[in-house]
Amino acid sequence: MQTLDPTRRVFVLKLLSATHDLTLATLRPDGYPQATVVSYVHQGLILYAGIGLDSQKAHNIRQNNRVSATVTPPYADWQHIRGLSLGGLAEIVGDADESAHAADLMLFRFPQLRQMVHAGSATWPGSVFVRITPSVISVLDYEQGFGHTELYEVPSSMHGTY
Repeated sequence: MQTLDPTRRVFVLKLLSATHDLTLATLRPDGYPQATVVSYVHQGLILYAGIGLDSQKAHNIRQNNRVSATVTPPYADWQHIRGLSLGGLAEIVGDADESAHAADLMLFRFPQLRQMVHAGSATWPGSVFVRITPSVISVLDYEQGFGHTELYEVPSSMHGTY
């Protein structure tokens, strides 16, 4: 496995910016994976999603914080498929400053949220933010050839901070 280099990091960041939703896979207590589509934002390679405080996803993350996620921007045809699959750790955000930051990112990317939540509030009733920190990223890039993938380890120095 290669280490994610600055050039591929830029490619990954462009894919993250081109997509609003990801599929988040968590592990249920019975061992079965649960995959759910959630809207997200990112600060560098750190991803944030708002989830229900008492949702199955939240319970799963509290019991086992290993997750996987996929991102695929829209494409015109199969020759232009690009996407990401990542594995990493998810944490329910407990820090008020980080929650406020995640809320600001969400309100900027999804302005329609302003009609549903209080702007400037770090907490949204019934919701929490989850932070996803990738450890490995698999890049899918059909522009390099059908089924072309590259697997990268993500050093902590590349994550970025909020």
